[in-house]
Amino acid sequence: GRLEAVTQQMGYHPQYLDSFLKTQHYLLHMDGPLPFDCRHYIAIMAAARHQCRYLVNLHMLQFLRAGGDPQWLRGLDFIPPKLRNLSEINKILAHRPWLITKEHIEKLLKISEWSWSLAELVHAVVLLAHCHALASFVFGCGCEQDEGPGGRGSLKPLSPGNQCFCEATTGNGCSQELLHINRKRSLDSCMELDSLRERMQRIHVETEGREETRLLQQDREGEGQGAELSITDPSVGLSPLADTDGEVTGATNLACYMQDPDFGYQDFARRDEDQTQVFRVQDYSWEDHGFSLVNRLYSDIGHLLDEKFRMVDGLQSSAMAKRQGCEPSVFKRGIWNYIHCMFGIRYDDYDYAEVNQLLERMLKVYIKTVTCYPEKTNPEMFDRFWKQFKHSEKVHVNLLILEARMQAELLYALQAITQYMI
Repeated sequence: GRLEAVTQQMGYHPQYLDSFLKTQHYLLHMDGPLPFDCRHYIAIMAAARHQCRYLVNLHMLQFLRAGGDPQWLRGLDFIPPKLRNLSEINKILAHRPWLITKEHIEKLLKISEWSWSLAELVHAVVLLAHCHALASFVFGCGCEQDEGPGGRGSLKPLSPGNQCFCEATTGNGCSQELLHINRKRSLDSCMELDSLRERMQRIHVETEGREETRLLQQDREGEGQGAELSITDPSVGLSPLADTDGEVTGATNLACYMQDPDFGYQDFARRDEDQTQVFRVQDYSWEDHGFSLVNRLYSDIGHLLDEKFRMVDGLQSSAMAKRQGCEPSVFKRGIWNYIHCMFGIRYDDYDYAEVNQLLERMLKVYIKTVTCYPEKTNPEMFDRFWKQFKHSEKVHVNLLILEARMQAELLYALQAITQYMI
């Protein structure tokens, strides 16, 4: 099932999977500063930055389950200004986190009708980083691809059982919700159908130009022979729509959830001179600074994140390291530091010449693509890099990408919050 794709891949490393599910469940479903519907909408905004329909459609469903207003799913123009104001920091964290400053934080926290509290903002930042990094994993392991011959969706990974992507409790699967992305999906198992129909009627209200827009969309789909719409396609505001059978179609276009959709990653090494200098971990680290700040403002999330970081670092990679002729810890640190280096984060005690010695070119290309612009990952990349390595070892690399990227975003965001507080 489509919702199980992520947990099936992570199921190769069950200890990590357990830690991941606990963190995700806490972020989305447990007590916290943000309302539940807003959490899922923030996840939609984050996933849209990388055109990750897998996550966007998943959180659209959960947004409705949490009682969210279906009008919001038309795009940023239909949501409260407070939530829309998060777009700028979402854009920066997703693509160039080194640009975030205390001024961005101050703008969100300033006294006004739409101001954020520190606790709310920390919750939002963790959610954004979580979903950006998870989008990298989704593309890196092929969860975004349609199932079928030759696609990565046709791989048969070890299933961790009936654990569901949206629940943290083993055995509480949602097989009735194993829905196919980019197809119509029934919401009968998610909420009362009558209630859904009543709430979705607002989207069905005929407005001027609706029929014309629908016909134009059909024409484009016909000309493209079923191809996905471009992210800059103007036919936004139609996602999702309910039909008479109470089914909801997924997001047809993700640009409606973004501001400045053309903004993307640029090599940190080519930054302008007036931009942020290299981020030195000796001056601000997760262990000494980030952990305590995030845990103080959003109770217990620091412990869950720290456990997840430590879990991925403790995963066995002896086979990978042996093939490279080095110790497991050396090999994993090379990957981790290479990812952080792409975001301008440096460790004074590390010899970066090791990266070129440990990581062959094809692996570096794969890591950079999945980390910095995962939406450009093509179906062949997962199969081509390190053909001699097992599937579980490739998943391990993607877990390192996920966690290293998430920590990088958190370091920049939490440092900016710290500077604001000081």
